Amino acid sequence: MTDLSLVVLNVKPGAAFESQSGLQAGNPKIYGALAGPSRGRIGAIVMHPTSNLMGHYLLEPLAKRGISTLALNSRYAGNDNVLLMERVIQDLGVGVQWMRGQFDKVFLIGNSGGASLMAFYAAQAEKLAIKDTPAGDPIELSQEEFPRIDGIALMAAHLGRSRLMAKQIDASVTDERDPLATDPALDIYDTRHSLPFDPAFVQKVRAAQEARILRITDRAKARLRHLRSLPEPIQDEAFVVYRTYADPRFIDLSLDPNDRKPGGNRGLSGGDGRSGARAANYSVNNLARYTSLTAWLSQWSPESRADGPASLARTTIPVLNLEFTADGSIFPSDIQEWSKACPGREEFHRIKPGTHYLRGQPELIEQTADLFAEWANRMASE
Repeated sequence: MTDLSLVVLNVKPGAAFESQSGLQAGNPKIYGALAGPSRGRIGAIVMHPTSNLMGHYLLEPLAKRGISTLALNSRYAGNDNVLLMERVIQDLGVGVQWMRGQFDKVFLIGNSGGASLMAFYAAQAEKLAIKDTPAGDPIELSQEEFPRIDGIALMAAHLGRSRLMAKQIDASVTDERDPLATDPALDIYDTRHSLPFDPAFVQKVRAAQEARILRITDRAKARLRHLRSLPEPIQDEAFVVYRTYADPRFIDLSLDPNDRKPGGNRGLSGGDGRSGARAANYSVNNLARYTSLTAWLSQWSPESRADGPASLARTTIPVLNLEFTADGSIFPSDIQEWSKACPGREEFHRIKPGTHYLRGQPELIEQTADLFAEWANRMASE
């Protein structure tokens, strides 16, 4: 078993109450686990905007292959209610700075929701363009805070939190205050809509998803303007977004087909997958369930700057792109978008039949580690 070393890094203070801990707010730190020697030729960072990746399945396999890997948490680990993507890339920059002092070459591993984060960071590292958040709040960033990296590996890569929400939000919600308010004509979980779905039905769902996203976004912007115009301004406000797990591809395997089973990655397995995915859709803890006005704009809305392929297209670094072919929420069209964003500098492989988390697939974890190690060593030698 590879030993893990705790890494503790100081970061700049952010917005008031971004942490419930007064200690953290006054002296903010981020934490990571480093697998492998603390100095060497090649180092890698794996990070997600909010998930704790300190138990990531690649830490030990990569350390055994001579690549020390830092699983770094952002200041929003386990709590994305007030998360700003503009702050997360700042946290990642602190991690890259530390790794640059320890290793000759530094690569980023963009796994799942970490992919768009890594691409967002890499674009800013090449040319810093962020001066404020989508809510219009200024944020002081400097180019020195974003050391360049030597390449990005994409693994089961989401296109971005806003792009994910655009496809997964439930089109059938008719009242944002009532989680049960439903238009059956747009409900993918209503059994009256047989599988495979009629193309016209899917088109209506997609249009209604876009309309709902825009309604929530317009309300968030209007509410923020109102709160900040009060005689005693209020900077932000919390709200709930019900039912955010309703992509038709979760249960209709003929849409964007791959090797997946029905139900998506969070739904319960069994049957046609409809009941398990529906349960996740109504659950108390899913994407953007609890959020704030500023966090919605930065993470989940079309206003978000953290679009993965758009960011990657603004970079010049080499890319390793691994498609997990049995992924329940990353589809072939997503992988193609990533590929189109980096023509001529991408190495592409399929991990068959890899699921999103490679749970219970140790041989595929080893294959993934081999591919990354071989690619990173080759890039480091060029």
